[in-house]
Amino acid sequence: MWLSDTQKIGVGLTAFGTALIGLGVILFFDAGLIAIGNILFLAGMSMIIGPQKTFFFFTRRDKLRGSIAFFVGFLLVLVKWSILGIIVEAFGFLNLFGDFFPVAINFLRSLPFVGRLLNLPVIRQVVDRIGGYPSQYPV
Repeated sequence: MWLSDTQKIGVGLTAFGTALIGLGVILFFDAGLIAIGNILFLAGMSMIIGPQKTFFFFTRRDKLRGSIAFFVGFLLVLVKWSILGIIVEAFGFLNLFGDFFPVAINFLRSLPFVGRLLNLPVIRQVVDRIGGYPSQYPV
């Protein structure tokens, strides 16, 4: 699947926004960096999947709790309550994108070096729990 130029820019904005959020957390929850990172993350997401699909993604009935938490956390960061805002945002992010974790873990397991690391016995148990895999299969 090839990405259009708009989608490539969206991937860059999303990655840069995520990096700024991480940098803001590392730099003692700097509200300015986190707020700019949030704006870039949302702009990048809307450029990747389109504004209409982004709106429908955040307003779906099964994603409503995550969307409310994410945007309340965003507002808390904007009013300089960055620690509480990041916690609320993280809760919303996990509710919004939690269904994607098994897909991401399977992709990471297909990579040469990372896959071997994720399949080590102790790490495999932790990753399976995070990814939502059952500890015992029914067969």
